[in-house]
Amino acid sequence: MAPPPPPFHAWALAAGLAAALSGCNQPPPPGWSGYAEGDYVYVAAPVAGTLTTLSVQRGQAVDQNAPLFALDDQLAQAARAQAEAAVQVAQAQWRNGTQGRRSDEIAVIQAQLAQARALEQRTRTELQRQQQLVNQNFISRAHLDDAITAAAQARDRVAELAAALRVAQLPARQDEQAAARATTDAAQQALAQQLWHTQQAHQTAPAAALVADTYFRVGEYVPAGQPVLALLPPQGRKARFFVAESALGGLAIGQAVRIQCDGCGPPIAARISFIAPQAEYTPPVIYSNAQRARLVFMVEARPALADAARLHPGQPLDVFPAPGP
Repeated sequence: MAPPPPPFHAWALAAGLAAALSGCNQPPPPGWSGYAEGDYVYVAAPVAGTLTTLSVQRGQAVDQNAPLFALDDQLAQAARAQAEAAVQVAQAQWRNGTQGRRSDEIAVIQAQLAQARALEQRTRTELQRQQQLVNQNFISRAHLDDAITAAAQARDRVAELAAALRVAQLPARQDEQAAARATTDAAQQALAQQLWHTQQAHQTAPAAALVADTYFRVGEYVPAGQPVLALLPPQGRKARFFVAESALGGLAIGQAVRIQCDGCGPPIAARISFIAPQAEYTPPVIYSNAQRARLVFMVEARPALADAARLHPGQPLDVFPAPGP
């Protein structure tokens, strides 16, 4: 005889156990290992000097345009004062070239011209009198010649002083004015350069950020261009993970992913911002025996600014494709 069929509840239990075992055999959703990375902003001064003020410390959050540090700028201040004086001198020379002589100097020439005209009038009258006397044979011809010479000298003196007065009232020649204008422009450019040097000795935060590290202490000499501190802005935090070549074709710039890490709370939404064009060996920081010897492509994803603070550079991460709609 055939054995009796099993009870319904026993059959259902067996079916449920089979389904559970088949579920356990399903592979976990694909994911990639990585770590958090930061794009640091290294703040340096293009001028050298002794660090006199360090307004921040490591771990401090700063706002945009907040003062960071200042260098000794005594030499820059002295050079600035010198440049300002040079500008004033050049401007005075330019103004002087666009005008005539001073009013007092012109008044002296005008007085001399008036005296010369009076003398000319007197010599002309004397010449006429001498001419009459010669005609009447009261004096010799020599006296008339002296009167003619004196009248001519007086007339020439009037012409000389009249020309001198016109020259004194004229501005400088165009070439001289152009030279004075060029000198003024050069002095102003030198002043602008010194103002820039003075401003560069005082550095402020280019954006709101976290002070990641400082490299100098107050009193130390800072070479030009040497970073004094490093900032980590929120937009500089990102996830860096590594994808095998077989999965690379399914990724694209702008694609959404999910980031998970210990202590990060809920998964962090991010979007892929960079895919490396060349393969590399799995970095030693990725502690996975299955991936250690494989060639992978580096991929970077950036979260929204509101979630960026949840990523800490160097923190291990797991990255998964974002679920579909």
